[in-house]
Amino acid sequence: MNAFLMHWTFAIPEIWVLIMACVVLLADLYLGKRLRDVAPVLTLLTLIGAAVLTFFEIGQSGSAFAGLLIVDPFTNVAELFSYLAVLFVVLYSRRYLLDRHIYRGEVYVLLLFALLGIMVMISGGSLLSLYLGLELLALSQYALVAFNRDSLVATEAGLKYFVLGALASGFLLYGMSLLYGLTGTLDVRHIAAALVNVTSSNLILVFAWVFIVAGIAFKLGAAPFHMWLPDVYQGAPTVITNFLASAPKIGAFALVIRLLVDGGYGMLASWQQIFIALTVISLLVGNLIAIAQQNIKRMLAYSTVGHVGFLSLGIVAGTEAGFASAFFYTIVYVLMSLAGFGMILLLTRAGFEAERIDDFKGLAQRKPWYAFLMLIIMFSMAGVPPTVGFYAKLAVFQAVIAAGYIWLAVLGVLLAVIGAFYYLRVVKVMYFDAPEPDAGTIVRDDLASTTLTVNSLALLVLGILPGPLMAFCFYAMQGLI
Repeated sequence: MNAFLMHWTFAIPEIWVLIMACVVLLADLYLGKRLRDVAPVLTLLTLIGAAVLTFFEIGQSGSAFAGLLIVDPFTNVAELFSYLAVLFVVLYSRRYLLDRHIYRGEVYVLLLFALLGIMVMISGGSLLSLYLGLELLALSQYALVAFNRDSLVATEAGLKYFVLGALASGFLLYGMSLLYGLTGTLDVRHIAAALVNVTSSNLILVFAWVFIVAGIAFKLGAAPFHMWLPDVYQGAPTVITNFLASAPKIGAFALVIRLLVDGGYGMLASWQQIFIALTVISLLVGNLIAIAQQNIKRMLAYSTVGHVGFLSLGIVAGTEAGFASAFFYTIVYVLMSLAGFGMILLLTRAGFEAERIDDFKGLAQRKPWYAFLMLIIMFSMAGVPPTVGFYAKLAVFQAVIAAGYIWLAVLGVLLAVIGAFYYLRVVKVMYFDAPEPDAGTIVRDDLASTTLTVNSLALLVLGILPGPLMAFCFYAMQGLI
C-alpha cells in the first residue's frame, strides 16, 4: 500500500480538476438560475488552480498509483498548454452561448471532464489509464457536439462523431490488447523493455502497431481517418468546434508520445512506415480538398488534416529534435485554431453564423482591426514569415531532412505553397471585396475581442521570438528517447 500511494501527490492536478468539475456541476444546479456566470467563473478558477499545481510539479519526475500516472517534463508542459487552450475557449464562449440560449453550466462541466481526460492521456503510464483518459475525453466530446438539441445539424454531427469515434476507439483498444498479449504487461515502459526480445517482423506486433496508429490517426484527424472532421466541425456549435480543434490535439499527440515513444521507440522501424503513409495522404488530402471549400469551418477542418500532415513530419523523423518540433507544431496549431474559430465567433450574432468565406467580404472596411488580426491568423496558418506558423513548418522540415527524408520535405514544401492559396483567398476577400449587402453589424464583445487580440498577436510575437517556446518543447522531450 505504501508503494501504491508513495507518489500520489503527482496526481493532485487531476484530482483538483475532478473535484472542481463536480463543484461546478453542483453550483450550477443550485445557483445557475440566479447567477448564470457562476459556472464559467468557477471553470476559470479551476484552470488557474490546475496551472499553479502543475507549476509546483515542474522539475519532478515519478509515478503515482503503481505507475498508472507518470510525471515527467512532457506531462507538465503539455498539461499547461491544455489549460491555456481551454481557458481561451471559455473566454470566447459567453456571448455565443447566450445568443443561442445554450449558456448553461453543463457546457463547462463537460469541458472540464474533457480536460480531465486529456490530462490522464498526457500523464498515462499504462494502457489502462491511457484508454480511460481517451474515453473520458471522447464521451465528453460527443455530448458537447450534440449539446444544442434544437439543432438538427448538431445532433447529426454528434451521432456521426459517436459512431466513427467508437470505431476508432475499438481499433485502438484492439491494438492495445495485441500489445498486452505479446508483452504480458500494461505498463508502457515495461512494454518497451519486453519488446526488446520481439522481432519487428512479428506479425502480431505489426497488427498491433497498425491498429494503434489507426486509432491515434483518427484522434489527430489524419487522412484517411479524417472523415468525421468536416461534418463535425461544421455541425457543432462554433464554441465546441473551437474546443475540438485545440486541446484534444494535445491529448492525441500525448498518445503518440506514450504509446509509440515511451512504449515502442525500440520498434521505430515498425510504425515509422505507417506514419510516412499517413503524412503523405494527409498533406495531399488536406491541402487539395480545402481549396474547393466555401464554408470556412469546413475549410479549416481540411486545413487541420493538412496541419496534421506537417506535424507528422516531425514524428516520422524519429529523433528528439523531430518529436520536439512536432510538439512545437502541435502547440502552434492549437493557438492558430483557437484564433481562427475565435474570429468566426466574433463575427456571429443571434440568428447568423459567419460560416461562409463570403461573410468575410469587406471586413477591412467594416472592422479594420479584426481584418488585421485575421490576416495574421491566415498568414500563420499558411506559414508566411514572420508569423510562428512559418517557424513551425521550418522546424519540422529541418527535422525530417536531418533524418534523411528529403523527398518528404520537398513534398511538404510543395503542398505548403499550394495550401497557401485557400488561406490567402480569405485575405483577398477581406481586403479587396465589397461587403455583402446583408452583412449586418458586428456585435460588440469586449471579452472575446480582447481574447482574440492576445491570441492573434501571440502568433506574431512567437514568430519573431520562437526560441523560448522551442526551448520549452525540447525540455518536454528530455529523457523520452
